[in-house]
Amino acid sequence: MYKEMSQDALNSYFDIAGEVVETKNRFRPGVYDKYNVKRGLRNEDGSGVLVGLTEIGDVHAYVFDEGEKVPVEGRLVYRGIDIYDLVNGFISENRFGFEECAYLLLFGDLPNKKEMQKFTEILGAKRKIDEDFVRANILNAPSPDVMNKIARLVLTMYSFDKDAEDTSIKNLLKQSMDLIAKFPVMAAYGYHAKAHYLDGKSLYIHNPDPDKSTAENMLMLLRPSKEYTDLEARVLDLALVLHAEHGGGNNSTFTTHVVSSSGTDIYSSIAAAVGSLKGPKHGGANNKVIGMMDDLKTEVKDWGSDEQIREYIRKLVNKEAFDHTGLIYGMGHAVYTLSDPRCVLLKEQAEKLAKQIGRNDEFELHKKVEKLAPEVFREVRNTDRPMCANIDFYSGFVYDMLGIPLEMNTPIFAVSRIAGWCAHIIEEHLNGCKIIRPAYKSIKKRCDYVKLENRT
Repeated sequence: MYKEMSQDALNSYFDIAGEVVETKNRFRPGVYDKYNVKRGLRNEDGSGVLVGLTEIGDVHAYVFDEGEKVPVEGRLVYRGIDIYDLVNGFISENRFGFEECAYLLLFGDLPNKKEMQKFTEILGAKRKIDEDFVRANILNAPSPDVMNKIARLVLTMYSFDKDAEDTSIKNLLKQSMDLIAKFPVMAAYGYHAKAHYLDGKSLYIHNPDPDKSTAENMLMLLRPSKEYTDLEARVLDLALVLHAEHGGGNNSTFTTHVVSSSGTDIYSSIAAAVGSLKGPKHGGANNKVIGMMDDLKTEVKDWGSDEQIREYIRKLVNKEAFDHTGLIYGMGHAVYTLSDPRCVLLKEQAEKLAKQIGRNDEFELHKKVEKLAPEVFREVRNTDRPMCANIDFYSGFVYDMLGIPLEMNTPIFAVSRIAGWCAHIIEEHLNGCKIIRPAYKSIKKRCDYVKLENRT
């Protein structure tokens, strides 16, 4: 017989149940080492376990010399083209680069002028979202987290696509371009719905401009005034290019391969990737950098004092400051060792923007922390392991200077990475969708079934 339970009774049940599950099901220390499990699909030397091949992107940060892992300056390559060359190319020609980057990732080659014009025209035409869709699925259903809203909207798009299950390359390209075009609009509208209905702010829903770049549209859609400077748009455009792809092994891109390998539709794969990117260990990392730097600005009285900054970093490493995890957010990377090329490129533009808007003192503070953090980490941890700043160390600061709300930092990452995700989904389908099914070893001892009346 059904009996209604009070909230207090439910809370009490789950308090006890949670303790039982934790006590009975957590693994013993050392069990992963015992069975030589590659946790996180990482080898003992820190390199990734090889699980696939790709022609889309490459991340290079070390070489092996006579069996020894030797750190080198980081390199990021899109379809064989070094990221420095790609970025310097469109910047030297005074062009926005994200659309060119998206074309390169999807098609495998740089577009000529005619191809570039057609590609951008199609993206511009596909940006606008039907008003009924906006009202029913965004404004009437705000989400406290924009990433969850994006994932839901991606799955809702499935319902409006008569060819949703068609995984032919032609159809996947059509769906990919539609997703790349609409992601900025879905992210911006999702934020405004949250800001208005959940946070009590004014509601702004602007129409996208088909003749403007992704970066320009992003700033225009987010700002009540729709106004932005040319430098602001170009800095955001660079950030989008640098986040668009990072090889097949990063968590969210690997997710697209895992899900697509089952043969499912593109919307299911992209929604899963959005859920992966949302995590604070992946796309949410720059928010942690902002929080850490805000705490540092409060605790360090003299921003020009290396010793005061060193002392704060020591406290971070010793779990005595900020969130007491022992992590220096924005420092270190799973692959990069001596340098993160994305960080190098974004840092240059961050300096220009900081000078333009009068925040150069904060930029200089970031530079000091970037320089001192590896030194302090090596001293405290007694290690000679190389450590460099990663892109998260400056991207959060850049977004803050652009006036982008904190809740939009990870969604902007998704607006960029959708290009890489779609390219990898197409690559997975092109190469047979061999279902990804790694092994897990059961370490639970066998036991007998006991009848209900005999259980204690």
